[in-house]
Amino acid sequence: MEIFTLIARSDIMSWHIILKELTCPRATQDLKLNTKNRNAAIKAKHIQYGPLNVKKPEGYWEDIADFWNTSVDAAMDSNCSNCVAFDISPRMEKCMPLELDDDGKLGYCWMHHFKCHSARSCRTWAKGGPIKDDKRSKENQMRGKQ
Repeated sequence: MEIFTLIARSDIMSWHIILKELTCPRATQDLKLNTKNRNAAIKAKHIQYGPLNVKKPEGYWEDIADFWNTSVDAAMDSNCSNCVAFDISPRMEKCMPLELDDDGKLGYCWMHHFKCHSARSCRTWAKGGPIKDDKRSKENQMRGKQ
């Protein structure tokens, strides 16, 4: 019984050490990789990240509303700022190269691995976000590749 308890404590301690030592996702520090991943998300028919200009969306929200079979208002309410994959935890904010203006803020998209703007969206949006705490941020990083 003591050996089992010792092994269990060792696993827990290792997990905490790993979570504590995780660094910024590579795409937050590598502009070329971030641009590649973001552009792939824009072009992919199953993702369609956008709109390019959040002040002049030029049909983006109508297209995504049609795709989701919902209203434009509902589509506009389903954006990166409230997506389950959008990470704005304190640790991720330290990974961001700059702050944004009144239109929104940068976070990290764990689903598509790039710096993401809160006022945009995509076809893979999922309810349940954003990620606001470091523990959940680190757990997401442990689950997938950067």
